[in-house]
Amino acid sequence: MKLQQADLDYFARGTWQNPQFWRRFGGQPDFDGARVLDVGCGHGSMVIYIARAGAAKTVGLDLNCELIAFANANLAQNYPDLAPRVTFRCQDLRDYPEDAAFDYIISKDSFEHIIDLRGMLQEMKKRLRPGGRIYAGFGPLYNSPFGDHDYTKSRIPWRHLMLGEEMLVARVNHRWKTDHIHSLHDLGLNGLSLAEYERIFAESGLKIVDFRPNSSEKLVSKLFALPARFRPLREYFTFNIYIVLEKPAR
Repeated sequence: MKLQQADLDYFARGTWQNPQFWRRFGGQPDFDGARVLDVGCGHGSMVIYIARAGAAKTVGLDLNCELIAFANANLAQNYPDLAPRVTFRCQDLRDYPEDAAFDYIISKDSFEHIIDLRGMLQEMKKRLRPGGRIYAGFGPLYNSPFGDHDYTKSRIPWRHLMLGEEMLVARVNHRWKTDHIHSLHDLGLNGLSLAEYERIFAESGLKIVDFRPNSSEKLVSKLFALPARFRPLREYFTFNIYIVLEKPAR
């Protein structure tokens, strides 16, 4: 398989962003000898990063088979030394063996797209060893200034909330010249509020080890810090979440 430059560029961008991802948690875990699963691995940059950090086994899952094809080809051509410790699969987590006891499960920029997040957390929990941890960082949250993921093509903050879901869907259908989009879910957005995320995490049966809203090195994080302290404004001034969840020991 010939690797396309656009895919290589995207992979390189992910490689550059990976250290930033871990800084937003205050640092990365010790991956030496660990078994790690990346859910929603995309082009596979985080999987490669973790394998190079010493993980004994790293698995990347994604539902986009074209991305997995690139990840496997890139692994074979550019990282053959890691091949014995790295696996990429185009597979739903629900279809992955439950007896695979991972030390860590990683999810980068995907929780805002997962429609059944409650169910996904339970599937992750099944595949963690007791004491194993989930590291998830994601955003923008739907109720934040640009939480529509640029579907409105507007630089006006909260424009998608002003329009409402029905108008947003109509605009996307018009722009894409289609009539197949009927909801936010069709766009790959779960539309969950900050309060709903907090409730889902609290009811997951997993221990919340760390919870960091608005975790970023960018100026916007500092600008949002003050209004986000006020409960009526938290929902609209919290643009991302970085959370660590732990499976209780038996």
